[in-house]
Amino acid sequence: MAGGRTERDDAAVVQRVLQGEVEAFGMLVTRYRTMFGRFAVAQCGDADLAEDAMQEAFIRAYDGLATCAQPERFGAWFFRILRNQCHNHRTRRRAHVALDAVVTVAPTRTEDRAERGELRARIETALEHLSADQREAFVMHHVEGRSYAEMASLLGAREDRLRMRVHRARDAVRQELEDEHG
Repeated sequence: MAGGRTERDDAAVVQRVLQGEVEAFGMLVTRYRTMFGRFAVAQCGDADLAEDAMQEAFIRAYDGLATCAQPERFGAWFFRILRNQCHNHRTRRRAHVALDAVVTVAPTRTEDRAERGELRARIETALEHLSADQREAFVMHHVEGRSYAEMASLLGAREDRLRMRVHRARDAVRQELEDEHG
């Protein structure tokens, strides 16, 4: 998203929509549904909830498009809306975070399906005990594979603070798993 074509394209598309070319908003939907889809699923823990959060976020973005102060940063603006919608869905229904990609934070790996399921449930429980900021940073970095620079751009936070959030979240999850394991 940083620098260049996407930002110019976003600003141009936002301008077209604001001038009445409503169908142009579909370009933003296509671009950002793909870009943030995994984030929504990871935050909501369920594909259906994530889809609902995405739809609501796009509706809110469309309805509030005139308030987007920096159309060239539509992606970051939309991300904040989506993040809030995901949070709202999580609090309405206790959703589990999609963790297939983060089982590696566990002290040991196992190939047994039942044990993997149990481990996944333990990790989900551990993540529920994290602060919202730590959980968000952990998921963005470990589930989605986002760089700290990209996270900083999306969240409006400094990279060093995001590194610390991820580090503390990882330590807290490990500690809880070790305490529980024995």
